[in-house]
Amino acid sequence: MKIAPLVRALRADGRLSWKLVHTGQHYDRNMNEVFFEELGIPAPDVRLACGGGTHAEQTGKIMVAYEALCAGEKPAACLVVGDVNSTLACAIVAKKAGIPVAHVEAGLRSGDLQMPEEINRLVTDAITDWFFVTEPSAVEHLTREGKDPARIFHVGHVMADNVLYQAEKLKQIDTSGLDSDTFKRQMAALAHPGPARYGVVTLHRPSNVDNAESLSRIASILRSVSQALPLAFPVHPRTRGHLEQFGIDLGPRVTLMTPQAYMSFLHLWKDAEVILTDSGGLQEESTALGIPCVTLRDNTERPITVAQGSNTLAGTDPQVVTPLVLALIRDGGKRGQRPALWDGNAANRIAGILADRVLAAQSS
Repeated sequence: MKIAPLVRALRADGRLSWKLVHTGQHYDRNMNEVFFEELGIPAPDVRLACGGGTHAEQTGKIMVAYEALCAGEKPAACLVVGDVNSTLACAIVAKKAGIPVAHVEAGLRSGDLQMPEEINRLVTDAITDWFFVTEPSAVEHLTREGKDPARIFHVGHVMADNVLYQAEKLKQIDTSGLDSDTFKRQMAALAHPGPARYGVVTLHRPSNVDNAESLSRIASILRSVSQALPLAFPVHPRTRGHLEQFGIDLGPRVTLMTPQAYMSFLHLWKDAEVILTDSGGLQEESTALGIPCVTLRDNTERPITVAQGSNTLAGTDPQVVTPLVLALIRDGGKRGQRPALWDGNAANRIAGILADRVLAAQSS
């Protein structure tokens, strides 16, 4: 989702040649290949096929494969996005090989070192050369950590670029064939003659789904909320496995769905009354489109979605979250505003700055 607008922007700028490297970290078709197809991302130039295994195994496999690639290709720069294991692995390899690292979505901090993503952010930013940031808090974090202000660029957010672009595309296509459309038609029939009313759930963070106690707490919230508003829940494979392992039943008004392709999921959540999630990206996307979002975490590395956007940070205590969500459903929820520079042009800014820096470095 972050690569698609960058590909369009690099093509439009035209000053840099580039190759797209697919590490293989995500390999489920519904969470990988279909995104390339729907978002117009070209086939990867290189596939490292490093999926599976523990964090260490996966990171190690990517590092070994990417090191061999860099030795052969000798790139002038390495651009990484986000905070996944691939981000960390490729950044370390590039830096040790003397290749400048550009980090898109740099500087975000949750302050929670129990999150694998937070470790990835901290380590990646410790060795990054050019920081492309989404919000003022990220600039503040990087400045406090001693990074050179001349290397920090507040450019906006490629996630906003992508969701705004795809939402416009969605208006132009026949949605009846999308997986989520069946659920939406069912909700419309129940609400007739009014509009369909439903909420959307996503859960995948280990702290929420990997032990019975935490997942049971969230299940209690979902069962209670679903009595007031039916919920659609596209279930991450690991989350589904733990629901089954722990014998947790979410009740008849929570519809479990397979992981959704990008356009099918966008078609689902863009019309939801509320989103319940622990996803970082969905906090941002919902803010870009002004959909009320309740984040089932105790912290967020994306505070602008709370301060300005449509997101509410709620934690996971059923006695706190349930009445909060029910009040939101009753009163219409928080819409917020789209943050500065979340205007659909972040990738163009990144491509321009990156080309300037790479070409300047080559000519010096």
